[in-house]
Amino acid sequence: MSILPDAIRGALEQALSTTMASAEPVHGGDVNVAARVVTGDGPVFVKWREGAPPDLFEAEADGLRALGEVGALRVPRVLHVSREPAFLVLEYIASTIPSNEPAFSCRFGKALATLHRSTIREDFGYSRDNYLGGQPQESFPFDTSWANFYVSRRLLPQMALGIKLGRIGKKREWALMDVLNVVPDILGDMPNESSLIHGDLWSGNFLCAANDEPVLIDPAVYYAPREMEIAYVGLFGGFPSNFVANYDAAYPLDSGYARRRSLHTLYPLLIHLNHFGEKYGPAVDRICAEYGSG
Repeated sequence: MSILPDAIRGALEQALSTTMASAEPVHGGDVNVAARVVTGDGPVFVKWREGAPPDLFEAEADGLRALGEVGALRVPRVLHVSREPAFLVLEYIASTIPSNEPAFSCRFGKALATLHRSTIREDFGYSRDNYLGGQPQESFPFDTSWANFYVSRRLLPQMALGIKLGRIGKKREWALMDVLNVVPDILGDMPNESSLIHGDLWSGNFLCAANDEPVLIDPAVYYAPREMEIAYVGLFGGFPSNFVANYDAAYPLDSGYARRRSLHTLYPLLIHLNHFGEKYGPAVDRICAEYGSG
């Protein structure tokens, strides 16, 4: 029996004007279900989720197209996106282990630097709201102040959700409010520019294709200081050795980055706290202790 729901199978065959021969599960995601589907025209990658927000996969497809248009890094081609039933069909790209990890790391780091350098602008946000994992990510309209955007569109919504879910009690809420009060000072000396960032760049959202080609998947794009991307890269590990050093050699980070790095990670850590629970609470508390008044 195919793992692909009948409604999605029928809609996929109609949309691609093909027939499905087989489907096998693809593991690794935390939010959606995915499969490698062999059709009469070759394999494709299909992902879906029961009860998904209507625009979830449209937002992902938009992010993939935006990254693909820059041309700095390969992303899967979008073949079809559907609201009802909710699913996304992408080019299938086989993942492999780098044959030369130092060379792959260098190529990947330089390519990410090219993405960021090629998309510089002076405001923050994106042309639409989207999602990080399964959580809504407010990105529209654009804002000319990164500190304001980070507080109002990133930290406060996750704090409100954490309070609602019981992940943020009064003590943690007060500590986070202390951090919010110093955000303008901590971020105020940053270069006033943004770049298109992947937005959810952890080790599960890139792969190595044939010929040691880096590929980005599952984006949550918006325009932000590129430091946000690099801080996220270093948060959970799993990247090839010297990746950040290779990036920095190609596009040196501002000298104040070390002071700001932990603050940049507060947003993804709040996302993880709200999604996975208290195991991420101590990391949030450490950042509050680092930047707050105590």
